[in-house]
Amino acid sequence: MRYDSVTDVIGDTPLVRIDAAVHGLRNIDLYAKMELFNPFGSVKDRAAWNMSRRRLTGAAERGETVVELSSGNTAKALAVIAGMHGLPFRSVTNRMRVPEIKDLLLLLGAQIDELPGRSECLDPDDTDDPLTRMYHAVSADGAGYLHTDQYFNDLNVEAHVRGTGPEIIADLGGRAPDYFIACVGTAGSSSGVARVLRERDPGVTVVGLVAEKSDFIPGIRDIDEVHEVGLFDPGVYDAIEAVSSDEAIDGLLTLVRRCGTLAGPTGGGAYQGAVRYLRGVDAELTERRTAVFIVCDRVESYMSYLRERRPTLFQQPARANSVRHLTGEDLAGARSIGVAEARDWIVTDHPLVVDLRSPFAYRALHIDRSINIVDDRFGEMLHDGLPFSRRQPVLLVCPVGEKSARYAALLTRMGHPDARSLAGGVIAWRDAGAELVRD
Repeated sequence: MRYDSVTDVIGDTPLVRIDAAVHGLRNIDLYAKMELFNPFGSVKDRAAWNMSRRRLTGAAERGETVVELSSGNTAKALAVIAGMHGLPFRSVTNRMRVPEIKDLLLLLGAQIDELPGRSECLDPDDTDDPLTRMYHAVSADGAGYLHTDQYFNDLNVEAHVRGTGPEIIADLGGRAPDYFIACVGTAGSSSGVARVLRERDPGVTVVGLVAEKSDFIPGIRDIDEVHEVGLFDPGVYDAIEAVSSDEAIDGLLTLVRRCGTLAGPTGGGAYQGAVRYLRGVDAELTERRTAVFIVCDRVESYMSYLRERRPTLFQQPARANSVRHLTGEDLAGARSIGVAEARDWIVTDHPLVVDLRSPFAYRALHIDRSINIVDDRFGEMLHDGLPFSRRQPVLLVCPVGEKSARYAALLTRMGHPDARSLAGGVIAWRDAGAELVRD
């Protein structure tokens, strides 16, 4: 096959049957939509191209810069597309969490702007959020930006209404699958495919998969973040279920080792979540059914993510003192205190206040005399033991008090006698009118 442009290769990805000996479902044929075969490596190639292609003509002459609030596959695809059309690309994010993606973006010539923000899935009405202010700046008419706006742009959904959904139906001989299971990131692929499948068969069951609370799976929003996504409509889904990062890695290993599919963690989470859901209905079926999930991208970009969470996969010893090994009993024993009690405690006992947020968020506003150690780095420090004296009381702070509670539980398990978490985090501190300082 010969093409005039690499963008012509986007789409028409294969639908591959997963061997029943692998998933164990007796009455359901399970298929993987192999979006990792898109030319830039992910399902986001479709949305990136559909959101940008109509606006590229004359963009270089107008001096425009392509910009997106993304730290992952959308940014990667847009960086390639921008470069092909002689345009610069800026990735704006509140957290670049996958080092390999950051390195690739830099290799592609992208400018990366890491800004403080409560979530990459911003609320456009939250004028106190610096990420929101940047969003309005790049969206303004005449600002010099080609802002693709993936969290609110219907062209994101349209890419899958025009492509992914019809392709699945065609590959199944003109019929929709009985079940469609999809991870929810921007909600573009799940919403678009679901719309097409239900137009063919209103009885299709659509299951949305999100990450467990305060867990991190690249490309999947957690159960709280997903409600902040502009394209997310809970009415699209018959069920929304959470998967953990451990489940995503287990699914990834199954796809990589048993199916010859070099899937990343999102695809692993989709597979594991699909099989878990389908097992619940499989035994009750009397006729054969079909189910489809999406393999979103490739594993090669996530080696550091896997190594940090499963070092034994790389013949390295398991990490000691990890928040991922906390038990329910550990978490129940963590001590969280409210703003009023924390303020009194700071005055009377002078605890070490450790702010676990990003350096950008810390510099914007923080509790006076606190120190900034980003949560991932703090976790690395704890692998080697307590980084401070047991005689030193510690108050841990994060955006909303969830991560800090887990680290307080870990410190307690490690033998620290007085480690506490600020309930509600910096948000609660601010809302209570307590002082925050700025660097």
